[in-house]
Amino acid sequence: MNTTNNRAGTGGRAFLAGLIVAFVTGVLISLAIRPPGSAAPSMADRSVEGPNPARIRWRMPVSFQSTMPVLGDNPIYVADQIRKSSNGEIDITIYEPGEIVPAFSITDAVRDRKVPLGYTWLGYDQGKVPASPLLGAVPFGMEPWEFAAWWYEGGGRELGQSLYHKQDAHILLCGMTGPETAGWFREPVNSLADVEGLKIRFAGIGGKVIERAGASVTMLPGGEIFQALEKGAIDATEFALPIVDQALGFNRIASYNYYPGWHQPGTFSHLAVNLDVWQDLSEADQALLETACTAGAMRNLAKSEATQGAIIAGFPEVGVSAETLPMEVLRELERITESVMEEEAAKDQDFAAIYASQKAFRDDYQHWKSRAYLPRDF
Repeated sequence: MNTTNNRAGTGGRAFLAGLIVAFVTGVLISLAIRPPGSAAPSMADRSVEGPNPARIRWRMPVSFQSTMPVLGDNPIYVADQIRKSSNGEIDITIYEPGEIVPAFSITDAVRDRKVPLGYTWLGYDQGKVPASPLLGAVPFGMEPWEFAAWWYEGGGRELGQSLYHKQDAHILLCGMTGPETAGWFREPVNSLADVEGLKIRFAGIGGKVIERAGASVTMLPGGEIFQALEKGAIDATEFALPIVDQALGFNRIASYNYYPGWHQPGTFSHLAVNLDVWQDLSEADQALLETACTAGAMRNLAKSEATQGAIIAGFPEVGVSAETLPMEVLRELERITESVMEEEAAKDQDFAAIYASQKAFRDDYQHWKSRAYLPRDF
């Protein structure tokens, strides 16, 4: 009897010891997987991030602050769509302008593989890629839907990607907005004589045009414009849409906001991916990025068009006068633009090829555009 009891007691103690070991082992494994202080993933987390850790983690610098409406929130949308569509397998972390890459040097960083990809306005590359502004905005050029038609169906994508393959980058049209404003001025602009001698922030080909008209042009990232305007380093500026410009505070210094945005009838942003990185992706991942960017461009245009009217309607409350440039000013700017475009085409073969493609497409499109749409003052 005692022998049997002793054996039972010994077996019970062994069983209990086994349970304790199993419990402790389980706790240690749990701590290794999820350190103390971190919460277990919820079902909602798993539905976004996927059941497995991300197989691709990328850092993505952007040229516009993420707090900017329309311009800054679009890359957030695109990165989020990529994460969700890949079930969390492709995770992109956005970095603000200047945080890891200067705002105007994103494609340089992509080319040099300092980052795998970046979101930018290609017109900032004008100094090193003369044809790049043609992919960002052309004065008196294509409006958003027209550019999209040229890009996707008129050979624009092939020309643009060929241009940037020389920079070891693969570009995707990823953002698109309506016209910018023609600028913010402290005094009325009744003729081009009123811009002569003005120190003005301008970008792209429009900057070359307004400089030819007599202004002194400087290039500044969006986050630096207000301070320059406030301190008098510049007298006037253009940058983006009314909702963006007002968020940046331009209306607090310059009370005359001019239209139309002759220098940027549409604004087009791109995702630039290092070419080797792009070519190493599977076709499925390439298609996912292309799809997310196409959705981003459409959503970006919709938001840009939906949010400007209310801002302009509220201008009187913030002391801003919305003005229209006189027709003679626009015609003179158009004349200067044609001269600048021909000069740039004569200096660079890529510029000439892309410009010729855009002009040919616009000539064909004009047969439809001039007949199909109601006049804007109808």
